[in-house]
Amino acid sequence: MRLRIFIEPQQGATYGDQLAIARAAEELGFDALFRSDHYLHMGGRATGLPGPTDAWITLAGLARETSRIRLGTLMSAATFRLPGPLAIAVAQVDRMSGGRVEFGFGTGWYEAEHAAYGIPFPGLRERFDRYEEQLEIVTGLWETPEGGSFRYEGGYYRLGEGPALPKPAQAPRPPVLIGGAGKRRTPRLAARFADEYNVPFASPEETAAAFERTRTAVRAAGREAPMVYSAAQVLCAGRNEAEVSDRADRIGREVGELRRNGLAGGPDEVVDRIGAFGEAGADRIYLQVLDMADLDHLELVAAKIVPQLG
Repeated sequence: MRLRIFIEPQQGATYGDQLAIARAAEELGFDALFRSDHYLHMGGRATGLPGPTDAWITLAGLARETSRIRLGTLMSAATFRLPGPLAIAVAQVDRMSGGRVEFGFGTGWYEAEHAAYGIPFPGLRERFDRYEEQLEIVTGLWETPEGGSFRYEGGYYRLGEGPALPKPAQAPRPPVLIGGAGKRRTPRLAARFADEYNVPFASPEETAAAFERTRTAVRAAGREAPMVYSAAQVLCAGRNEAEVSDRADRIGREVGELRRNGLAGGPDEVVDRIGAFGEAGADRIYLQVLDMADLDHLELVAAKIVPQLG
């Protein structure tokens, strides 16, 4: 089981805060650092200060200031960017990192942030329709051979014939992640476009059911390429109950609720909970770390939890 660190900078984090946790994650041997792609603080105790940081600008900086860990988004919002410029940006960050980028991509869902920053927010059906076209365009641009050209005629996006440049460092493209628990379109789109399917913040039972829906879609598509299955869960571990309680309090959550809906408790308890997701079919877990100043939290996981996972 591979563990990845997942942060939510819109809750209140500078670039320096994100760099510190990226370097700590790299030094401690974690597989990757992923960040959300949001422009507005959500609930909880954090103020959101100093304000949002753009996901791909941030990852470009981290690409040059780290050397090993994978870097990506859970999930970039299709509503935020036009697909052509998005393909350029992600390809450039992939080159800046030496081929360490992974592209998590979703429809966009948080209406308030769209209103706050003047971003159009169509209804769910249109968002999915646009999202599917964006997936076709972004992957199509990356996968077009050098020297070839790409054009696209869709219901929402039209690209005239162009050189489909720049190319990412990874060939034919960076890994694509699609997530969510949708029962119809999400599994179908994952089977068609994704290298990894992620289920966030669900129980092991719900996660297993979502994995099976996507496995069914993969089989129906006649796909031969393997799919990675992953889960994302909030982390609240501690050496003792007092430490667990203190960490829960600092992120504005209750310990009992986190035990039901996350990875909370002592190291052995967290290992058992991770094991339940492994039994559900997860190949890797994204640990949502909500207190980004608490680097000791990562050290605890690296020292007391990772060695038990084999």
